[in-house]
Amino acid sequence: MEEAKGLVRRVHLVKFKDGTPPARIEEILKNYANLVNLIEPLKSWHMGKNVSIMNLDQGFTHVFEVTFESAEGLAEYADHPIHTEFSKQTRPHLDKVIVITYELTVFCT
Repeated sequence: MEEAKGLVRRVHLVKFKDGTPPARIEEILKNYANLVNLIEPLKSWHMGKNVSIMNLDQGFTHVFEVTFESAEGLAEYADHPIHTEFSKQTRPHLDKVIVITYELTVFCT
């Protein structure tokens, strides 16, 4: 088992606050997706809405997965003024968030 060279992924599980208008959620999602076009170290962005029938989601409604070129790129992204402003505008609408950051691991058999 070895770590893939450089790439870092971050997964967010999110529950929006009850009462957040669907149009505001849609705006947040579009703005988040657009960060990949505005902040260089952010290489990819994927999201999905929870559709599980297992009832193990603890109320989380959305998952986001973002990929960075490196740990240094993640740090640059985290401090970037565009990301900082996005976070400032989004946080008031979030009820719960879990964030996990990991380096990709390759399994060789």
